[in-house]
Amino acid sequence: MNPENDLTHFDPSGNARMVDVGAKPATERVAVARALVRMAIETAALIQQRALLKGDVLQVARIAGIMAAKRTDELIPLCHSLNLSSTEVEFEFVEPNLLQITTRVKTVGPTGVEMEALVAASTAALTVYDMCKAVDRAMSIREIVLVEKRGGKSGTWLRDKTS
Repeated sequence: MNPENDLTHFDPSGNARMVDVGAKPATERVAVARALVRMAIETAALIQQRALLKGDVLQVARIAGIMAAKRTDELIPLCHSLNLSSTEVEFEFVEPNLLQITTRVKTVGPTGVEMEALVAASTAALTVYDMCKAVDRAMSIREIVLVEKRGGKSGTWLRDKTS
């Protein structure tokens, strides 16, 4: 852990606080997150064929992810309200029964968008589960992780392929 990035959400007395980012310069910030959803092969086929009665699972999950990114500050208590420049949610079946959800969030501001990207990925994954649970309650959401962050004082961070 970098001492420069100590737990700044606590004041010297140990009380929770929202970090003051008012003096930080506005720079372009980008974060990429990923979530995996494992499901039955039959469920994956239904998604790909758009054959579920509830509708197009991936389009609904995409909208849910975008909406969640925009409202992260309402879900995570000490997150700042951010004006997002863009939010992208992409889907790829990386195995016949493993859906990878990748989110990319961007802003120009004084603080990063890592939480927005993670909330978008997790909400999109939960939406896939919700849309498909009637046919596959055994689905599992796995590995919600930050893949990349760019911008700000700490610069660029990339997840090691082995972690």
